Amino acid sequence: VMKARKDTVARLQTQASATVAIPKEHHHSVIGKNGEKLQDLELKTATKIQILRPDDPSNQIKITGTKEGTEKARHEVLLISAEQDKRVVERLEVEKASPGCIIGWLEILGKTGISVEIPPSDSISETAILRGKPEKLGQALTEVYAKANSFTVSSVAALSWLHHFIIGKKGQNLAKITQQMPKVHIEFTEGEDKITLEGPTEDVNVAQEQIESMINIDHKFHRHLIGKSGANINRIKDQYKVSMCIPPDSEMSNLIRIEGDPQGVQQLRGPKNEAEKCTKYMQKVVADLVENSYSISVPIFKQFHKNIIGKGGANIKKIREESNTKIDLPAENSNSETIIITGKRANCKADRSRILSIQKDLANIAEVEVSNPAKLHNSLIGTKGRLICSIMEECGGVHIHFPVEGSGSDTLVIRGPSSDVEKAKKQLLHLAEEKQTKSFIVDIHTKPGYHKFLIGKGGSKIHKVHDSTGACIIYPAAEDKDQDLIIITGKEDAVQEAQKELEALIQNLDNVVEDYMLVDPRHHRHFRPGLAETAEEYGGVMVSFPHSGTQSDTAKKRIQEIIEDLEAQVTLEYAIPQKLHLSVMGPKGSRIQQITRDFNVQIKFPDREENPVHSVKPVVQENEDEPGEGREAKDADPGSPRRCDIIIISGRKEKCEAAKEALEALVPVTIEVEVPFDLHRYIIGQKRSGIRKMMDEFEVNIHVPAPELQSDIIAITGVAANLDQAKAGLLERVKELQAKQENRALRSFKLSVTVDPKYHPKIIGRKGAVITQIQLEHDVNIQFPDKDDGSQPQDQITITGYEKNTEAARDAILRIVGELEQMVSEDVPLDHRVHAHIIRARGKVICKIMDEFKVDICFPQSGAPDPNCVTVTGLPENVEEAIDHILNLEEEYLADVVDSEALQVYMKPLAHEEAKAPSRGFVVRDAPWTASSSEKAPDMSSSEEFPSFGAQVAPKTLPWGPK
Repeated sequence: VMKARKDTVARLQTQASATVAIPKEHHHSVIGKNGEKLQDLELKTATKIQILRPDDPSNQIKITGTKEGTEKARHEVLLISAEQDKRVVERLEVEKASPGCIIGWLEILGKTGISVEIPPSDSISETAILRGKPEKLGQALTEVYAKANSFTVSSVAALSWLHHFIIGKKGQNLAKITQQMPKVHIEFTEGEDKITLEGPTEDVNVAQEQIESMINIDHKFHRHLIGKSGANINRIKDQYKVSMCIPPDSEMSNLIRIEGDPQGVQQLRGPKNEAEKCTKYMQKVVADLVENSYSISVPIFKQFHKNIIGKGGANIKKIREESNTKIDLPAENSNSETIIITGKRANCKADRSRILSIQKDLANIAEVEVSNPAKLHNSLIGTKGRLICSIMEECGGVHIHFPVEGSGSDTLVIRGPSSDVEKAKKQLLHLAEEKQTKSFIVDIHTKPGYHKFLIGKGGSKIHKVHDSTGACIIYPAAEDKDQDLIIITGKEDAVQEAQKELEALIQNLDNVVEDYMLVDPRHHRHFRPGLAETAEEYGGVMVSFPHSGTQSDTAKKRIQEIIEDLEAQVTLEYAIPQKLHLSVMGPKGSRIQQITRDFNVQIKFPDREENPVHSVKPVVQENEDEPGEGREAKDADPGSPRRCDIIIISGRKEKCEAAKEALEALVPVTIEVEVPFDLHRYIIGQKRSGIRKMMDEFEVNIHVPAPELQSDIIAITGVAANLDQAKAGLLERVKELQAKQENRALRSFKLSVTVDPKYHPKIIGRKGAVITQIQLEHDVNIQFPDKDDGSQPQDQITITGYEKNTEAARDAILRIVGELEQMVSEDVPLDHRVHAHIIRARGKVICKIMDEFKVDICFPQSGAPDPNCVTVTGLPENVEEAIDHILNLEEEYLADVVDSEALQVYMKPLAHEEAKAPSRGFVVRDAPWTASSSEKAPDMSSSEEFPSFGAQVAPKTLPWGPK
């Protein structure tokens, strides 16, 4: 309707045009989502509004339409622009190469109700525009910068020919990384010697380490790098004038150290002038990166973060632009109060001072320095910082800053409200004094190889010493220089007791001796899977370093037993058709796994072959036997088993034989069971549910022949142990179906009864009550003939069910017919004026009479020849009683009717003696067209007949007197 109105107005009214200038960034608000707002405005004002493309610099909007509509549309556009002026606008520089980061920002900004404008992909602009309410924009900017810091793009230098090794076979290596870090996007660019990683900073760092570990030279390749008699390594040294340090194999280190002239260690190849330019550029880039990578943390109380950001981010934006630094604030829902400043050292310190001064101006913030020995700093901080955090929380949330580890400074800085700072200072000094008076330290030197035995599995031994003595035992970290130093701290008596226990453990370790035994190298691989179990079973230590005495001898004995088992191993080949292999294996190979565990053997199945050829069936042979030579496939017996059918069993001979028998028991066997063809569809069931249930229950496969074969044979395939049960179950099901079939045949017995059609309604009863009762009582189905079907005999009633039930139902029907035949019908004259009194509302009274006397009473229909004739049908004695009853009612009700009619005579109005003529509706009389031709025509010059406006007219005399 609005569109039609607009088109009609455009055609009929004079068109006008106007232009309105609003800021370019407000145009999108006029257009609305998908142009819906613009279309709605055009329809409402019946105008055409033309907005230029975003790349056009003009800010004019042209409006065409009626003058009224143009003014209204112009007013609406100015209102939209005025509304947008109230919203704060913030511009952010975004990288188009980081769409994942932008999407993360959009999620955050969507929560705050801020609108975002991202430049199109084909635009050179990298500016994103944020619009929204001032109170929401600061929060949104904080979350945006926090999100930006958690997202990074990194690259790993890797030659392009290494890419497919890093990806791995079918992407296995890459899949492991992406499964662990699903948020990281890894991109391999063809022809480029790098790999790009994009995602959350922590995940990218982990993925980068894993990829770099693939690129590093594994220590197992070091011998190839060295070459025969050091030929390769010497050639590299001579060519680049460097020295190379390759770690020994015992250290299992992948790190190769190269020392020498930087030109040799890192070499640029190419034209001289280009290489010099590249060198200068790289040096400049490195210097800039080092200079701009300085970072400093500024703790600011959470309630002052919004003041540092400023209205619409004005303060934080001004600081960033003036100092060219990166300032990261924690997210609003984060518990962190630290603001991180990154950039040049001087600029970072200047920004730090400015931010602290803002906090100082807003609150009474004091700063105090406390001196404590550096060696006590870790104990003051506590495990995972819990102790120092509890002090800060207890003292009103003050900030306590420790010097950088390794700086040697003893000064701690406490910052916060004056009263809270003094309280925190007292607690720190008291805690430091307590640590100094009660702290006692002892150093123990021992072999680094003993550390894991002193710690125990899962730290069990070190926890035991700590719980019993209360002393703290500190082991060296991997990066510490003194790897043989163990430090014990605590109270003096606790430290001395812990020292005794540790020295006793070290002395026991010193008594360990090394024992060797010779094992053929070809058996070494068999020890690896069970080596840990053997070591734990005999002594609880590594097998290479067992305890002295009987435990070491027992472990050697166990190893010898394993060797004897390996020496006694044989290999058997057992042919099973390939199509049966999956059935033999069972679900997920569970049956084969059970056999290998039960008989301690190894079973290997052959690979599948699409077009297998026949091969000679190998004979059973032991490991030391050599197969016969000179046999070729062309001499093989065509009936011999195929290579893809042969299963190999390895182990001791007697166990292999037992495993072979177990495999034979798993080979599926097929038996045939004869089942009548007409029962097949019932065995299969609806949607194969019946046969599927039997197959799952007995773990067999049941094959039913196709219907067109008309076969009675059903094949059952499965393990021999399950076949008997499946066959018995199938035969039991057949018995059930046959019993149902017999029962169905017995229930299908039909019996016909001849009954006069006039009695059918009585047999059916009111709403089928009588016939339904007979069917339920005798469990039969009774069918009456169709009245519209002339081919059916109308006097035949068919009864279906068990024979004896049908006979009983027939007798019941005949009894009803017999009763109906004994009935008589009599007509009784009953004044029609009392019929309604006897019937009453919905026939309640007459139904009660019929039920009481067991008769049927029929009243005449309207328009009947004799309206007073009432028919009563039933047994003679019942009919007589019913007639007497209704006649008594007639006598009673008739007196009331006569009295009522006499009363009505006096209440009726008097009738008019003459009937009024029928109304003819609106009638026009004395009209000019009804006048007769003899009448005089009107005089046009007469003022009476044709009076003028405003003139007085003399009254016309009417025949019947004045009006």
